[in-house]
Amino acid sequence: MATDAPLTRDRILATAEQVIRRFGPDKATLVDVARALAVSHAAVYRHVTSKAELRDLVVGRWIEATMPALRGIVDGAGPAPQRLRRLFDALIAAKRRRATDDPELFAAYRILAANAKTVIAAHLDELIGLAAQVIRSGIDEGTFRAGDQVAAAKAVLFATSRFHHPVHAAEWGEPGIDQTYNDVWQLLMYGLCTGRAQNRLAKPGPPKPIQAPEQSPSLKSGRPTNHRR
Repeated sequence: MATDAPLTRDRILATAEQVIRRFGPDKATLVDVARALAVSHAAVYRHVTSKAELRDLVVGRWIEATMPALRGIVDGAGPAPQRLRRLFDALIAAKRRRATDDPELFAAYRILAANAKTVIAAHLDELIGLAAQVIRSGIDEGTFRAGDQVAAAKAVLFATSRFHHPVHAAEWGEPGIDQTYNDVWQLLMYGLCTGRAQNRLAKPGPPKPIQAPEQSPSLKSGRPTNHRR
Protein backbone atom coordinates (compact mmCIF):
# COMPACT_ATOMS: atom_id res chain seq x y z
CA MET A 1 0.00 0.00 0.00
CA ALA A 2 1.44 3.34 -1.03
CA THR A 3 2.35 5.89 1.60
CA ASP A 4 3.78 9.37 1.69
CA ALA A 5 6.34 8.37 4.35
CA PRO A 6 9.92 8.72 3.11
CA LEU A 7 11.66 5.50 2.13
CA THR A 8 14.38 4.84 4.71
CA ARG A 9 16.50 1.82 5.50
CA ASP A 10 14.67 1.35 8.78
CA ARG A 11 11.30 1.35 7.02
CA ILE A 12 12.65 -1.19 4.52
CA LEU A 13 13.82 -3.46 7.34
CA ALA A 14 10.52 -3.16 9.21
CA THR A 15 8.69 -4.15 6.03
CA ALA A 16 11.14 -7.02 5.47
CA GLU A 17 10.17 -8.34 8.92
CA GLN A 18 6.51 -8.26 7.91
CA VAL A 19 7.29 -10.12 4.67
CA ILE A 20 9.32 -12.72 6.57
CA ARG A 21 6.61 -13.17 9.20
CA ARG A 22 3.94 -13.65 6.55
CA PHE A 23 5.76 -15.71 3.91
CA GLY A 24 8.89 -17.11 5.60
CA PRO A 25 12.59 -16.24 5.28
CA ASP A 26 12.86 -17.27 1.62
CA LYS A 27 10.60 -14.35 0.72
CA ALA A 28 12.93 -11.76 2.20
CA THR A 29 14.08 -10.54 -1.20
CA LEU A 30 14.46 -6.96 -2.33
CA VAL A 31 11.76 -7.42 -4.96
CA ASP A 32 9.21 -8.78 -2.49
CA VAL A 33 10.00 -6.04 0.02
CA ALA A 34 9.70 -3.40 -2.71
CA ARG A 35 6.34 -4.86 -3.71
CA ALA A 36 5.14 -4.71 -0.08
CA LEU A 37 6.26 -1.07 0.09
CA ALA A 38 4.62 -0.28 -3.25
CA VAL A 39 7.87 1.16 -4.59
CA SER A 40 10.24 0.09 -7.34
CA HIS A 41 12.99 -2.35 -6.51
CA ALA A 42 15.43 0.31 -7.76
CA ALA A 43 14.27 2.58 -4.93
CA VAL A 44 15.02 -0.18 -2.41
CA TYR A 45 18.42 -0.83 -4.01
CA ARG A 46 19.45 2.72 -3.15
CA HIS A 47 19.32 1.72 0.53
CA VAL A 48 20.11 -2.02 0.47
CA THR A 49 22.28 -3.39 -2.28
CA SER A 50 21.63 -7.15 -2.13
CA LYS A 51 19.48 -9.88 -0.66
CA ALA A 52 22.42 -10.96 1.51
CA GLU A 53 22.81 -7.44 2.92
CA LEU A 54 19.06 -7.25 3.55
CA ARG A 55 19.14 -10.46 5.56
CA ASP A 56 22.18 -9.37 7.55
CA LEU A 57 20.55 -6.03 8.34
CA VAL A 58 17.32 -7.72 9.45
CA VAL A 59 19.23 -10.04 11.79
CA GLY A 60 21.23 -7.08 13.10
CA ARG A 61 18.02 -5.14 13.71
CA TRP A 62 16.51 -7.99 15.69
CA ILE A 63 19.66 -8.32 17.76
CA GLU A 64 19.96 -4.59 18.42
CA ALA A 65 16.40 -4.47 19.73
CA THR A 66 17.44 -6.60 22.73
CA MET A 67 20.72 -4.89 23.51
CA PRO A 68 19.88 -1.56 25.25
CA ALA A 69 18.52 -3.34 28.34
CA LEU A 70 21.64 -5.51 28.57
CA ARG A 71 23.98 -2.54 28.22
CA GLY A 72 22.01 -0.74 30.92
CA ILE A 73 22.52 -3.60 33.37
CA VAL A 74 26.27 -3.60 32.77
CA ASP A 75 26.47 0.16 33.30
CA GLY A 76 24.22 0.03 36.37
CA ALA A 77 25.05 -0.08 40.05
CA GLY A 78 25.45 -3.04 42.35
CA PRO A 79 27.96 -5.79 43.14
CA ALA A 80 29.41 -7.53 40.12
CA PRO A 81 28.04 -11.03 40.88
CA GLN A 82 24.48 -9.69 41.03
CA ARG A 83 24.93 -7.61 37.88
CA LEU A 84 26.39 -10.57 36.00
CA ARG A 85 23.40 -12.67 37.02
CA ARG A 86 20.99 -9.92 35.98
CA LEU A 87 22.75 -9.66 32.63
CA PHE A 88 22.22 -13.32 31.84
CA ASP A 89 18.71 -13.39 33.31
CA ALA A 90 17.84 -10.53 30.96
CA LEU A 91 19.40 -12.28 27.97
CA ILE A 92 17.47 -15.47 28.72
CA ALA A 93 14.22 -13.60 29.34
CA ALA A 94 14.53 -11.70 26.05
CA LYS A 95 15.11 -14.87 24.04
CA ARG A 96 12.25 -16.71 25.75
CA ARG A 97 9.91 -13.79 25.22
CA ARG A 98 10.70 -13.64 21.52
CA ALA A 99 10.28 -17.38 21.06
CA THR A 100 6.91 -17.29 22.82
CA ASP A 101 5.46 -14.00 21.58
CA ASP A 102 6.46 -14.25 17.91
CA PRO A 103 7.34 -17.89 17.12
CA GLU A 104 7.15 -17.42 13.34
CA LEU A 105 9.62 -14.57 13.33
CA PHE A 106 11.81 -16.34 15.89
CA ALA A 107 11.98 -19.43 13.67
CA ALA A 108 12.83 -17.25 10.68
CA TYR A 109 15.53 -15.50 12.71
CA ARG A 110 17.18 -18.85 13.43
CA ILE A 111 17.31 -19.63 9.71
CA LEU A 112 18.62 -16.23 8.69
CA ALA A 113 21.12 -16.05 11.55
CA ALA A 114 22.73 -19.29 10.41
CA ASN A 115 23.95 -17.43 7.30
CA ALA A 116 24.65 -14.06 8.96
CA LYS A 117 27.96 -15.21 10.35
CA THR A 118 29.60 -11.78 10.53
CA VAL A 119 26.60 -10.24 12.28
CA ILE A 120 26.34 -13.10 14.78
CA ALA A 121 30.08 -13.03 15.46
CA ALA A 122 29.83 -9.31 16.25
CA HIS A 123 26.86 -10.01 18.53
CA LEU A 124 28.76 -12.70 20.44
CA ASP A 125 31.75 -10.38 20.74
CA GLU A 126 29.55 -7.71 22.28
CA LEU A 127 27.96 -10.17 24.73
CA ILE A 128 31.41 -11.38 25.76
CA GLY A 129 32.55 -7.78 26.09
CA LEU A 130 29.60 -6.88 28.33
CA ALA A 131 30.18 -9.88 30.58
CA ALA A 132 33.93 -9.16 30.67
CA GLN A 133 33.21 -5.58 31.74
CA VAL A 134 31.20 -6.83 34.72
CA ILE A 135 33.82 -9.45 35.59
CA ARG A 136 36.54 -6.80 35.43
CA SER A 137 34.59 -4.67 37.90
CA GLY A 138 34.23 -7.72 40.15
CA ILE A 139 37.98 -8.26 40.11
CA ASP A 140 38.48 -4.61 41.03
CA GLU A 141 35.99 -4.81 43.91
CA GLY A 142 37.43 -8.09 45.17
CA THR A 143 34.40 -10.32 44.59
CA PHE A 144 35.85 -12.15 41.56
CA ARG A 145 39.22 -13.85 41.37
CA ALA A 146 41.93 -12.09 39.39
CA GLY A 147 42.40 -13.51 35.91
CA ASP A 148 41.60 -13.09 32.24
CA GLN A 149 38.16 -11.49 32.26
CA VAL A 150 37.56 -12.09 28.54
CA ALA A 151 38.28 -15.81 28.87
CA ALA A 152 36.01 -15.94 31.92
CA ALA A 153 33.25 -14.11 30.05
CA LYS A 154 33.47 -16.58 27.15
CA ALA A 155 33.25 -19.46 29.60
CA VAL A 156 30.12 -18.04 31.24
CA LEU A 157 28.47 -17.34 27.88
CA PHE A 158 29.07 -20.80 26.49
CA ALA A 159 28.35 -22.60 29.77
CA THR A 160 24.89 -21.01 29.78
CA SER A 161 24.22 -21.41 26.05
CA ARG A 162 21.53 -24.05 26.58
CA PHE A 163 19.39 -21.40 28.25
CA HIS A 164 19.68 -18.61 25.64
CA HIS A 165 20.98 -19.97 22.33
CA PRO A 166 18.07 -20.23 19.85
CA VAL A 167 19.07 -23.74 18.81
CA HIS A 168 17.93 -24.90 22.27
CA ALA A 169 14.57 -23.09 22.14
CA ALA A 170 12.59 -26.35 22.24
CA GLU A 171 14.12 -27.10 25.65
CA TRP A 172 13.21 -23.82 27.33
CA GLY A 173 9.79 -25.03 28.40
CA GLU A 174 11.03 -28.25 29.97
CA PRO A 175 10.28 -28.81 33.67
CA GLY A 176 13.30 -28.07 35.81
CA ILE A 177 15.08 -25.91 33.23
CA ASP A 178 15.28 -22.98 35.65
CA GLN A 179 16.68 -25.16 38.41
CA THR A 180 19.30 -26.49 36.02
CA TYR A 181 20.22 -22.92 35.14
CA ASN A 182 20.58 -22.14 38.85
CA ASP A 183 22.79 -25.17 39.37
CA VAL A 184 25.03 -24.22 36.45
CA TRP A 185 25.20 -20.65 37.73
CA GLN A 186 26.23 -21.75 41.20
CA LEU A 187 29.12 -23.74 39.75
CA LEU A 188 30.20 -20.74 37.69
CA MET A 189 30.11 -18.51 40.74
CA TYR A 190 32.19 -20.93 42.77
CA GLY A 191 34.77 -20.75 40.02
CA LEU A 192 34.67 -16.97 39.65
CA CYS A 193 34.17 -15.70 43.18
CA THR A 194 36.72 -15.26 45.91
CA GLY A 195 36.17 -17.30 49.06
CA ARG A 196 34.87 -14.26 50.92
CA ALA A 197 32.35 -13.50 48.17
CA GLN A 198 31.23 -17.16 48.04
CA ASN A 199 30.26 -16.95 51.70
CA ARG A 200 28.22 -13.79 51.11
CA LEU A 201 26.37 -14.88 48.00
CA ALA A 202 22.89 -16.25 48.55
CA LYS A 203 21.62 -18.92 46.20
CA PRO A 204 20.03 -17.10 43.26
CA GLY A 205 16.41 -17.57 42.30
CA PRO A 206 15.12 -18.67 38.92
CA PRO A 207 15.38 -16.26 36.00
CA LYS A 208 12.45 -13.85 35.82
CA PRO A 209 11.34 -12.01 32.69
CA ILE A 210 12.38 -8.37 32.80
CA GLN A 211 10.37 -5.45 31.47
CA ALA A 212 12.97 -4.71 28.83
CA PRO A 213 11.92 -3.04 25.60
CA GLU A 214 12.02 -5.33 22.61
CA GLN A 215 12.96 -2.34 20.49
CA SER A 216 15.20 0.60 21.07
CA PRO A 217 13.55 4.03 20.98
CA SER A 218 14.85 4.73 17.49
CA LEU A 219 13.30 1.52 16.18
CA LYS A 220 9.97 2.15 17.91
CA SER A 221 9.75 5.65 16.53
CA GLY A 222 10.55 4.55 13.01
CA ARG A 223 13.72 6.61 12.89
CA PRO A 224 16.74 4.78 11.47
CA THR A 225 19.37 3.77 13.98
CA ASN A 226 23.04 4.50 13.45
CA HIS A 227 24.12 1.30 15.16
CA ARG A 228 25.64 -1.07 12.62
CA ARG A 229 26.98 -4.59 13.09
